[in-house]
Amino acid sequence: MATVQRPASSSDSDPRYANVDERKRKRMLSNRESARRSRVRKQKQLEDLVNEVSALQKDNGQLSEKINIATQRYMEMENANNVLRAQAMELTERLRSLNSVLHIVEEVSGFAVDIPEIPDPLMKPWHLPCPIQPIMASADMFEC
Repeated sequence: MATVQRPASSSDSDPRYANVDERKRKRMLSNRESARRSRVRKQKQLEDLVNEVSALQKDNGQLSEKINIATQRYMEMENANNVLRAQAMELTERLRSLNSVLHIVEEVSGFAVDIPEIPDPLMKPWHLPCPIQPIMASADMFEC
């Protein structure tokens, strides 16, 4: 690449302008270096943001997986709970039926029969129909 030479002007030979040209040259070099540092800094910021996006996407994926697992566990527990409710209703109906048989036996035989009262769990949900057992809990049972 050929360099273009300027014709000699009065500023090239005049010592008054030599200082001005030197300052201008230094300022241009300083500006170039500053622009280079700015480009490097912007490139670093871009790389940092790309890395942050990647990390956030990874975290998002892990959270989505945990939500899916928790939802699946919830559905399993809900299904098991529904089965237990149905069994409780069936057993309550069987108990009512047996109690009605006991009433008939009592009326026919004339003997007094001890007929247990059927508890209504909806009326007093804090009274458990089964013996109280300690509930064991730990911090890790709530983690997914």
